[in-house]
Order: sequence, then C-alpha cells, then structure tokens
Amino acid sequence: MKKNIKLGLKENIHQFVLLIIVNAFVGGMVGLERSILPEIAEKEFHLAIKTAILSFIIVFGIVKALTNYFAGTLANKFGRKNLLVIGWIFALPVPFILMYAPNWNWIIAANIFLGINQGLAWSSTVVMKIDLVGEKNRGLAMGLNEFAGYISVALIAFFTGWIANTYGLRPYPFYLGIGLSFLGLFTSFFFIKDTRHHVSIETGTSKLKQLKNIFWDTTWFHKNLGSVSQAGLINNLNDGMAWGLFPILLAQKNYPLNDIGIITATYPAVWGIGQLFTGKMSDHYSKKNMLFWGMFVQGIALLFFIYADSFYHYILLAAILGWGTAMVYPTFLATIAENTHPLDRAKSIGIFRLWRDLGYAIGAILTGIIADSFGINSSIFLIGILTLISSFILLSRMEKITQL
Repeated sequence: MKKNIKLGLKENIHQFVLLIIVNAFVGGMVGLERSILPEIAEKEFHLAIKTAILSFIIVFGIVKALTNYFAGTLANKFGRKNLLVIGWIFALPVPFILMYAPNWNWIIAANIFLGINQGLAWSSTVVMKIDLVGEKNRGLAMGLNEFAGYISVALIAFFTGWIANTYGLRPYPFYLGIGLSFLGLFTSFFFIKDTRHHVSIETGTSKLKQLKNIFWDTTWFHKNLGSVSQAGLINNLNDGMAWGLFPILLAQKNYPLNDIGIITATYPAVWGIGQLFTGKMSDHYSKKNMLFWGMFVQGIALLFFIYADSFYHYILLAAILGWGTAMVYPTFLATIAENTHPLDRAKSIGIFRLWRDLGYAIGAILTGIIADSFGINSSIFLIGILTLISSFILLSRMEKITQL
C-alpha cells in the first residue's frame, strides 16, 4: 500500500476535499456561539460584569490550547484519524447543553467539551492536509483549510443571529449544532483515511534537522518558530476580545441582533474567504512580509474601531480586521511546517496552537478586566497596541524564508 502513496494536492484531492468539508463542520461548532452567547449571558442569566460574561471564552481558550498541545503527541501515537473521531465525540453534547442550560455553569461546561472538540478535530485536519500535500502548496493547503473553517464560523454566526432575532435566543439557533456534530462524526468515521504513510514518505526525503527541544524551540528560541508563536498568541488575543466584546459594544449602541450578526459575521467571513488568496500568496511571496503586514493591519483596524459611529464603519473595519487575519492565519501554519522536520511537525504545530489559543483566554481575561474598570474602548485600544508591537517583533526577529 505504501508504494501507491504519493504526496501532492492533485494526487490526494479526494481526501483533501473531504477534510475541507469536515473542517467546515468544525468551524461551524464555534460559529454557534459567535454572535449570541454574550446576549444570552446578559438577558437570560443577568450577567453584567464583563469578566463573568467572557468566562466561556476563557475556559474555551485554555481547554483548546491544552488539547492542541497534547494533540501533536497523540496524533503520532494513535493516528490522525482516530484523534479526529474522538474530537467529534466530544462535540455531540455541546448543542444540547447550550439549548437547555439552566445556569451559566452549564454554558462553561459546554465550552470545555467544545474546546476539546476544536483542539482535537481542527488540529487533526490541519496536520492531515499538510501530510497529504508534502513540501509544495502548503500555504494553499492551509488557506483552503482555514477558509473552510472560518467561512463556516461566519455563516453559522450569521444564521444563529438571524434565527435568534426571529424565534428567540434558545433553543432554535442551536439546532444547527446537532446537525453539524453528527455530520462531522459520520464523515470522519466512515470516509476519512489516516495519513501516517504520507509522513513516512516525506521523512525519507526531508533535509531539515530535527529540533533539539521541540517545546522551547517552537515557543521562542528558534527565530522563525518563536516569532510565529508570539504572533499567534496576540492574533487570538485580539480575536478573543472581538468575539466577546464586539457583540456587547454593539448591543450597548442599540444595534438589533440582525445587525450584530452581520457585523460579527463580516470579520470571520473576510478572514475565511481571504485565505483562498493569502494561502496561495504565502507559497510565492515572503512569509515574513505577509505576517508583518497582516498583524499591522489588524492593529490599525482595532484602533479605528474606537472612533466608529455607524453600521457601515463597523462593517468596513470588521472587513479590514478580517483581511489582516487572513494574511497571517494560513501563513502561520505554513511557516511552522516549512521550519520543522516531518517527525517534529505534529508536535510543533500542537505547541504553536497551544500558545495561539491561550490568546483566547488571555485576551478574554485582560479585556474583561479593563472593560469593567475603564470601559470597552480602553480594552480595544490596548489590544490594538499589543497587535502593532507583535507585528514589529516579526519584522525585527524573523529570518526570511526561501520560497520553494
């Protein structure tokens, strides 16, 4: 069987497309919460303190980050497909808990399950796509993967906002989650094949040396890997702030749920669609430049959010923020893959995703405390400044990568 295994996008297009579909289901599970959960916190559970409202993002971020870390080791030990299936099993209770939770602690519990689902399932689809395509088209592969995930986040966020505005906050918007979780599990179990043989083939041809200490090299000591890890953390720090505070900010300005759904969906929609282009761009242009400009654009967009005063201003800034994120997201993963030996790759991606998704928790805690003490605009300002600082760390520390 191993003799028939070939690396490449065209050579593995059937499995690649199936993995894109599965990752769309994965992204949709996050989209369930994107536009309406802060509203549920305030209206149904009467939470007023921002740190309490954002607690679901804090828990989600920590659990997903830790799951990402272990996913790399577990993928090598038990196989990518098995990890993907287990991830979907953890997704099954999530929509039911969100529909019928009697208090906020149940919402927190749902986000523990969701964090495990996202850490295992999304990590598996990322690593499997990189395994399939080999050295060429990694950026394109990651662009397609992240496009599927985040366009699904946007679509489900829009539809849950529309359903909530039409039929109420619960239970109807979460019916979508039941379908997503069962479809994801069914497709993963019956149609997805493991990619361990593809890794074996690339291991025999790779000229890269293995990392001496995968954790610390990925975290900081390797100039390129460490630069990407800090930027990933800051990127998701600002995403965690946008996820939690933007719906609250817009509700305070008396925007209806429909408008909130459109604005909050615009950001991941541009983020998702943009990666169809930026993923391929990262295969041909300087990854360092793409990462710098992506983080820089995000920082500028966030600072201008403070001065927005109309629906169209928010739409424009959400689109700019989404484009900046689209520039960095597939490039992060392609850069990690390009700087690691095939045997180190799953662990290194897991460590990068550990730090990246801890940004959700750090962002929710930091912005919640600042929003409660000084107001939401102060939180947005601080996160914008941190994002700009991150862009200049990339510019000064990363070494340019030779394109394949």
